[in-house]
Amino acid sequence: MTDAELAALVRRADPDRFIGALFAPPERRRWLLTLYAFNHELARAREVAHSAPLALIRLHWWREVVEGATRDHPVANLVREAIGAGALDPVALAALVDAREAEAEPIAGGAAFMAYVRGTAGGLGRMAGRCLGVDDAAGLGCLDDLGTGYGIVAILRAGDALRAHGRVLLPEDAGVLRDLPDIARLLLANRPPRAALAAALPAVLARRDLQRVRRGDPMRPRSLGDRLAVIAAGLSGRM
Repeated sequence: MTDAELAALVRRADPDRFIGALFAPPERRRWLLTLYAFNHELARAREVAHSAPLALIRLHWWREVVEGATRDHPVANLVREAIGAGALDPVALAALVDAREAEAEPIAGGAAFMAYVRGTAGGLGRMAGRCLGVDDAAGLGCLDDLGTGYGIVAILRAGDALRAHGRVLLPEDAGVLRDLPDIARLLLANRPPRAALAAALPAVLARRDLQRVRRGDPMRPRSLGDRLAVIAAGLSGRM
């Protein structure tokens, strides 16, 4: 898969993270986009499967890819290339697969929901940071928090679309709307490392969405204002 094809895939599948990835150093951007393409394939597992067991089988297929199995699939080839180059850690990739297994069945409660979002969106934020060269605990923890906050807000944003596919990721007792201040703290707590700005920029969109939730405004397609806010943060280096 060429760089242009990979960029087009991620732009279509994960536009929020794609716009952030544009600010990654060119020599690291391909690996970051590969990570996001892999994450998209994991997210699709439950969406395209007709039952929980089939979703788990699909996730296991990707676990085998991470473990070294050869598969005739463009994203699988990219993942193996990134692992071989030392750009992506197979142990961390396998943890992303494991975390997605929670989607196979309804999530039981608030604690399970937070563990799920930490493992998926939070783990992805941490991996994106490593992909960009961040290796200190504080910086990676910040990216984990930002990723988790983004993940919660993204689920709120996608609620109608998820329900249309018969999926409900928010447990009834999660109290997410009551916990908006805690979500805000995840999104505002720390300034991310400058080197990891490309991985942190989706939090700009999550903050804007969180303001919409607080006002009771409906979620609409991304606006020019949303995109400009990310671009401004990316150019200034300030979140």
